[in-house]
Amino acid sequence: MDVSTIAELVTAVTLVVGAIFAVVQVRHLSASRKREAALELLHSFQTVEFIKALRIVIGLPTGLSKKEIEERLGENMDYFNAFVVTWESIGVLVFRGEISLDLVDDFFGGFIVVSWEVVKGAVEENRTKLWPRSAEWYQWLVERLTERQSTSPAVPAYIKYRDWKPR
Repeated sequence: MDVSTIAELVTAVTLVVGAIFAVVQVRHLSASRKREAALELLHSFQTVEFIKALRIVIGLPTGLSKKEIEERLGENMDYFNAFVVTWESIGVLVFRGEISLDLVDDFFGGFIVVSWEVVKGAVEENRTKLWPRSAEWYQWLVERLTERQSTSPAVPAYIKYRDWKPR
């Protein structure tokens, strides 16, 4: 083997090793990003304000008009609106692949689906009177969760993972 052949071989090996290293780094970065997104999701819902908004919305009966919701909530209407915008934002993040539908379902699937029945009337009124795209991603998220739960019914974690062992 002459020197140029050895140099070409070394170059080829270096490129292959570099490509493998790049793939490994991209996978680590992706896993890290997913962990960060999950932690950020969790932290964003561990606030007194969000807990209050959740309690307020879940406490409303279904089928109320926007006006009836406004009358019942009064000054707490901001919590209602923040609640809707939160699920709207989560819908966009799931659609864009920033967080997984599985993760959202594990954390909040039931609350999202149940709360939609409470807010749906007000959202539909907003779509008619104000903006046809009102809460579009919230509804999209509810539909995806409903589809997922219809093919794979939710089993409580304490039952589904009762035999779980740490790695």
